[in-house]
Formats: sequence, structure tokens, C-alpha cells
Amino acid sequence: MTQSRRMLVLRAVVEDYIRSQEPVGSTTLTKDHNLGVSSATVRNDMAALEDDGYLIQPHTSAG
Repeated sequence: MTQSRRMLVLRAVVEDYIRSQEPVGSTTLTKDHNLGVSSATVRNDMAALEDDGYLIQPHTSAG
């Protein structure tokens, strides 16, 4: 993954989250932002950003 694309994905996630206050998915990012990659690639980038501490994915319980 290129550093510049990773930053584009991070910016898109932050912008969408601020606007919607809802979790942001890779398909939405692919549709709404001109990232030039597939949603699977965006998912991989988001996973790498999570590993690096830039994103978190809270795991809430159903109970």
C-alpha cells in the first residue's frame, strides 16, 4: 500500500465519520470518494491503518 493512498483512505474515513456519525464501510468509501481502487483494497488499507493505530474498530456486544 502506498503511503499517499493510505492517507487518502484515512481522510475519507474521517470525513465520512464526521458527517454521518456512523461506522464507515469500504464500499461507501469506494462509491463516495475517487480513490481509484476496489473496496477490497480499501478494506486492506483500513486494516493496515487499524494495525498502525490510526483507526479503531470497536467490538460491541449484543447483550
